Amino acid sequence: MGPLPKTQGNPKTLASLLHPSRRPWASDGRRSGAASRGPLPSSSPFPPSPASSSSPTRPPSPNPALPIPLLPPNPQSVDGIADPKPPKAIKRMESSEDEEEKQEKIEMVQADFEFFDPKPGDFNGVKLLLQSYLDKKPWDLSGFVDLILEQTTVGTIVKSASQDGEEEGDDDGGDDDESLFAVISALNLGRYAGHGCIKELKRFLLEVCSDESTKTKLKLLLEQQASDVGLLVSQRFVNCPYQLVPPLYDALFDEVSWATEDELFCFLKPTQELRDSFRLKYYMLLTRILENKNVNQRKAKQSQDYEEPFIYIKAEDEIFRELSLLSFTFRLHAEQLISHELKNYREMGLVMVVKADDISKFREKLKSLLAKS
Repeated sequence: MGPLPKTQGNPKTLASLLHPSRRPWASDGRRSGAASRGPLPSSSPFPPSPASSSSPTRPPSPNPALPIPLLPPNPQSVDGIADPKPPKAIKRMESSEDEEEKQEKIEMVQADFEFFDPKPGDFNGVKLLLQSYLDKKPWDLSGFVDLILEQTTVGTIVKSASQDGEEEGDDDGGDDDESLFAVISALNLGRYAGHGCIKELKRFLLEVCSDESTKTKLKLLLEQQASDVGLLVSQRFVNCPYQLVPPLYDALFDEVSWATEDELFCFLKPTQELRDSFRLKYYMLLTRILENKNVNQRKAKQSQDYEEPFIYIKAEDEIFRELSLLSFTFRLHAEQLISHELKNYREMGLVMVVKADDISKFREKLKSLLAKS
């Protein structure tokens, strides 16, 4: 017997995501989240999500041993979406602070997180996460969010667990965006080529690419080879613990693989076109990094004054960039709220294309990065 269908509104089992060989569907289609708690200094330069002020009670967890820290509120901001790991440069800056002061800033926050299939009730939360996806460009963001939420076979939403007394599962389709922490999905650029939001996104990418050689390659991927390219959309609030990131990517890439199998869609009677739309050869990512304003200046600096040329807001983007066959940065026009510690940096857009064949390397490197942290 093949696997049972995923049930919208029910959480995915984190334990199954930590073991990719196991099909992630229980007999009732329900998936429960992993407990999370731990200390983290409140000196992060990035802001929390709207839900950070509440601390849900902890339901039983299938993997309670997984330690996951949650950032406390912080008013300073880059763009509202970031990785909770403090960048190396920030660590060096903070090392000079008084130890007693740092201890006073440490807070313990408890939170539980669950993985869900996308559903219409997540619209406002996902739209909030993606509000600056194309910088300040006016475009059909609502249509883009609809595409993500309608593709329930591939994609995951991360939310904080329900509090005691609240109904779990959100079966009434109500909006639950305050508890939404992250979204990840992969959209085939060929399959959705006729949608206005995808046309606008392609035009934006070509406009911000200044290098003509790179633009030629990019145009080929966006047009003739669009059916081979998956737009990897991955956004999260800083409060989404980094320990959730590897299983989140594992879930996505496993779902892409399973989506090509007949047995997965036995209840949907899939067409060959639907299966083929997940046989991706490339993944394209649009993300952000912090670039040192003096990165192009050739000045001899003493080691103690050295600053990183780039700070990756999401740590996994550094791995993607190492593996990319094409990448470029571009200037952003949206207002940037950079903290004092990062005054020598500016936020930049980053576009990358990675071969699907290199995703296994990415997954290994991502898990190694977590193990070292």
